[in-house]
Amino acid sequence: MNKYICIYNKVLWLVKVFLPFYLFTFLPLSTRAQVGEYRTDLAIGFSGGYVSSNVGFVPEVPQSRLGGMTAGVTVRYTCEKYFKSICSLQAEVNITQTGWKEDIRDLDGNKVFYKSDPTKSDALRYERRMTYLQIPLLARMGWGRERKGLQGYIVLGPQIGTYLGESVKSNLVKDAETQTQRSSKVVAQDSLPVQRKFDYGIVAGAGVEVSMPKLGHFMVEGRYYYGLGDFFNNTKSDFFGRSNFGQIVVKATWLFDIIRTKNDKIK
Repeated sequence: MNKYICIYNKVLWLVKVFLPFYLFTFLPLSTRAQVGEYRTDLAIGFSGGYVSSNVGFVPEVPQSRLGGMTAGVTVRYTCEKYFKSICSLQAEVNITQTGWKEDIRDLDGNKVFYKSDPTKSDALRYERRMTYLQIPLLARMGWGRERKGLQGYIVLGPQIGTYLGESVKSNLVKDAETQTQRSSKVVAQDSLPVQRKFDYGIVAGAGVEVSMPKLGHFMVEGRYYYGLGDFFNNTKSDFFGRSNFGQIVVKATWLFDIIRTKNDKIK
């Protein structure tokens, strides 16, 4: 029960942080009625891209970044042009590969090998690739052309996710003797299962959109996701105090219009 109360409190915290921002940006306030140009544009489409991940472990685990893929469905509702800013809400449902890849070295910074491997052909390695269903809800602000031409934009908002599964690539053998000692003695992460399947955090990014009347909207975007949740337990009696994701995402998106505001002046 305490676990679900903790998750509820964390989701409530996200709502408290981002809801005022959404309300201020997108609700039609009377003080803005004379300057805002309202829109009812709805677009839907698909996206895919590359994810570079690591995990913020406490105590620290030496790592290099792990590459993965992301793909999903995107829905965007454009509600207003306020001065030169085009205001939209964007929701996504993505399947994303994330995780970590350990950088196992000795005290001198060299790779570590087993004594039974005299040719040093196979250094110690461990990577865990985890698959998540991720749902970001983003506020989007754009500047430029809406229907035909170039537009730059930024996105910001919360993201929730749920763990779907994982795969591990490793040649680690328990209690096997190595030629040199590992610089890091933190190895608990290699055998621990995922203990918290719900993930949440904050997304921020920027991108460029090219719009063509008959072909739709094409976007290239870079974003960063900072996880606020941990996938290992983090109480005082647990080994890890933190185990949160950090993800750099580069993705391309294609959207096509379902509903378009009827206004010949929109460019």
